[in-house]
Amino acid sequence: MHATLPLLSTTTFPALARRSVEVLQVNLGYRCNQSCLHCHVNAGPQRREEMTAETVDAVLAFVSASPEVKALDLTGGAPELNPHFRRLAVAGRQRGLRVIDRCNLTILEEPGHEDLADFLAAHRIEIVASLPCYIEDNVDQQRGKGSFAGSIRGLQRLNALGYGAAGSGLQLNLVFNPQGPTLPPPQAALAAAYREHLGREFGIVFNQLFTLANMPIQRFGSVLVSRGQFNGYLQLLRAAHREENVEQVMCRNLLSVDWQGYLYDCDFNQQLGLPISRSGTCRWHISEINAAALEGRAIRVAEHCYGCTAGQGSSCGGALGDEPVAAPTCGT
Repeated sequence: MHATLPLLSTTTFPALARRSVEVLQVNLGYRCNQSCLHCHVNAGPQRREEMTAETVDAVLAFVSASPEVKALDLTGGAPELNPHFRRLAVAGRQRGLRVIDRCNLTILEEPGHEDLADFLAAHRIEIVASLPCYIEDNVDQQRGKGSFAGSIRGLQRLNALGYGAAGSGLQLNLVFNPQGPTLPPPQAALAAAYREHLGREFGIVFNQLFTLANMPIQRFGSVLVSRGQFNGYLQLLRAAHREENVEQVMCRNLLSVDWQGYLYDCDFNQQLGLPISRSGTCRWHISEINAAALEGRAIRVAEHCYGCTAGQGSSCGGALGDEPVAAPTCGT
């Protein structure tokens, strides 16, 4: 049972307007083979929500009608557990899009997915892989016992296929999340620490490290409430807000689609039930609009938005700026 989250609302976060949609981020469902403490989706093995074939077709029709879209960002849960994941990924590549798989790495060893790594490499799909620390105990505490070892085996398998190697064109990026209610350390310094440790201990190479702040919503928000840390974490995010990060927040050119096909300004708004408003309480469905019609619309903001602008900033592509907020370690 998760603690009840306070209502997240604010009138103090700066007003934002959408730009051209360049990235279509598609949540294929909330089912996952893991139940991570920092998960803002509350994904897990018991979830059953997943995108249907008809909604996948609507996503592809939207892409065809929206030449502005350059990247298809597939997420979940574990997006690969959706039976239509591979069809959508291949169709995106056939349309000339960058296709990104937000992979938890341990999925590569799940029964029925033994050929997943080969599939991703064959279609030159970019991988953004969650590895919240390079220390085994920290990862297992955050993601479950044995998840670190499984992640390392997954990375080594991807490296063997050419992922992360210079000149291969197979992009492998890692994602760091803090262990608790703190801001991420500086991205460049932490990336160097990841490279040194993973290279020395396991022979692993990768392209970039993205540092993401934890959002006070869903499972992570519930943990904060249960520990009496929720309000303190919100105060930390507000106090660390940097106005210069507002210009680069991801919701300006990213569109989030939930498993039912409804549209949101970002994945965090999706989890809070804050859709892009049509009129009154009506929601936009991806089958009813194209990207051009969304340009210039107001973005729905709330208190969690400070998580994207605090310190060095945070987005699906990592830090937005430079901010020496802590020593370069993943142990916090």
